[in-house]
Amino acid sequence: MSFNLPADSRLARKDFLFGVATASFQIEGAAYEDGRTESIWDRFCATPGKVLGGDNGDVACDHYHRWPQDLDMIRKLGFDAYRFSIAWPRIEPQPGVWNQAGFDFYDRLVDGMLERGIRPVATLYHWDLPQYLGDRGGWVNRDTAYRFADYADQITRVLGDRVESYATLNEPWCAGFLSYRLGIHAPGLKDDRLGFQAAHHLLLGHGLALPAMRANAPKADHGIVLNFTPAYPATDSAEDRAAADYSDEENSHWYLQPLLTGEYPLAVRERHPEWMPTVYPGDMEILARPIDFLGINFYTRAVVKAGEHSDYESIPQDAPKTDIGWEIYPQALTDLMTGFKARYDNLPPIYISENGAADNTPVVDGVVDDQMRVGYYDQHLNAVHNAIEQGVDVRGYFAWSLMDNFEWAEGYSQRFGIVHVDYDSLVRTPKRSSAVFTDWLAQRR
Repeated sequence: MSFNLPADSRLARKDFLFGVATASFQIEGAAYEDGRTESIWDRFCATPGKVLGGDNGDVACDHYHRWPQDLDMIRKLGFDAYRFSIAWPRIEPQPGVWNQAGFDFYDRLVDGMLERGIRPVATLYHWDLPQYLGDRGGWVNRDTAYRFADYADQITRVLGDRVESYATLNEPWCAGFLSYRLGIHAPGLKDDRLGFQAAHHLLLGHGLALPAMRANAPKADHGIVLNFTPAYPATDSAEDRAAADYSDEENSHWYLQPLLTGEYPLAVRERHPEWMPTVYPGDMEILARPIDFLGINFYTRAVVKAGEHSDYESIPQDAPKTDIGWEIYPQALTDLMTGFKARYDNLPPIYISENGAADNTPVVDGVVDDQMRVGYYDQHLNAVHNAIEQGVDVRGYFAWSLMDNFEWAEGYSQRFGIVHVDYDSLVRTPKRSSAVFTDWLAQRR
């Protein structure tokens, strides 16, 4: 059993990077051990009604204590790389206080990867902002961008070139819009202006961090991870096509365009000047500092129509969906990357830094036969292959996720892992999808 890709596919070569991905808050647990302090997600989880089932990350998958076994599992499955994130509250538990125990944990983790022949791929910020910065306004406060740059400097000094690549941020759309504009993620604010201001400060923090990161780890690649849900018009009417175009400007190009051109999209600035962030002289030059790679997180598409009281409205589709309710539409991944290539002549090399499916198939007689997930991966790997065939420079693919984990506002209700986690016993059980990956990876030339 293997994925159905052409034998001559770029993905079938051993120099195409295959990895698995996780994030600190979603798997580590040990929430208050070894000096770690509260994050905005700890506070959000403790707020009634914010997270499904009242779930939290106090234990999660207990990766903090079980990391050697988890790295052994990655090696056994045959993956080249492990994309992990670093918990800021472990590193800087109080303002300006650097926690040696936090550094030591990630030292051990990175060395453990290298000892096993696993290539370390680090994300510096995957949403677990220290609560003391949240108390000061979080990403709406410009100072947070400077504090992030200090944190990035400290981490890269310690881990240096042992890490193969560093992403500054994971999904600033979620950390900005979903968190400060739509109120779904921590800290749960609902204000358009705050969302755009947070987005600007996130991207500013990215740009501010890059010079020190490059100085501390000159052999590593440095970039950013953005998430995209490309919009398609519900009908072929001019109004719906315009709504889809605008949705992409606001949700995709708002985050990508300034990094590559030093300008926010004109369509958004002209339509909603009242939402626009405060931008200081010189900010856009900082945002546009060169990056070595672009990480793309992709799960699904949006289908939109012109809204009666809004710029666009999403229309649910009668189509195959994953268990979280997201449409399975792999063509959108190909379209997304070829569209970026056509629009940006300086598009950096791409890594698919997250892609995967919520498939809640249970364990039966010790087996998790997650056939929907296997099909999802097969279709999306072919979508990556098709983009490469059309000239897009894609160099790697990371499956989300290594194991089932805390799925943010959905708590533990959605399982994205290729390894099942029993949240009572914390026993790991590799699923059928992991076996298919192992078989595919063993066949590469």
